[in-house]
Amino acid sequence: MPHKSFQSSDLSRHSSTVFEAAEDHPVQVTRRDGEDLVLMSKREADARESLLQLAAQLIAAATNERGTLAESMAELFPWMLALDAADRAACASDLLHAARASFATNQAHLAVAEITAWRETAIAIAAGLTRTDVDWIDDEPVGRP
Repeated sequence: MPHKSFQSSDLSRHSSTVFEAAEDHPVQVTRRDGEDLVLMSKREADARESLLQLAAQLIAAATNERGTLAESMAELFPWMLALDAADRAACASDLLHAARASFATNQAHLAVAEITAWRETAIAIAAGLTRTDVDWIDDEPVGRP
């Protein structure tokens, strides 16, 4: 939903104020002679389009009756095949939760960030990077240089 509302006359009288507000969040432009309009940045419109595409893919995976959700999602997102079975299941669950949060809050970046993080993890694993245990040095204080 738009955060601010402007009269259509504000577009000609105070266009810089309207455009500045629309760069931050979608704004509603009310008109006396027609239906109200929403003005938003291309970035916002692209984020919404990406979220709708993700929703379509998740619905397709969730309604697929062959195999598990993780298997269905791996068909749509082949990069998931680089993950082991447990990580594919965790990825599928995390993506669904992030998508639900995005839909509920109208914040596309939540789902986009989650899918990007999992995809980058799969790419790293495919490139041969694996998890290694880190030896932390907790016992000895480190002096100042």
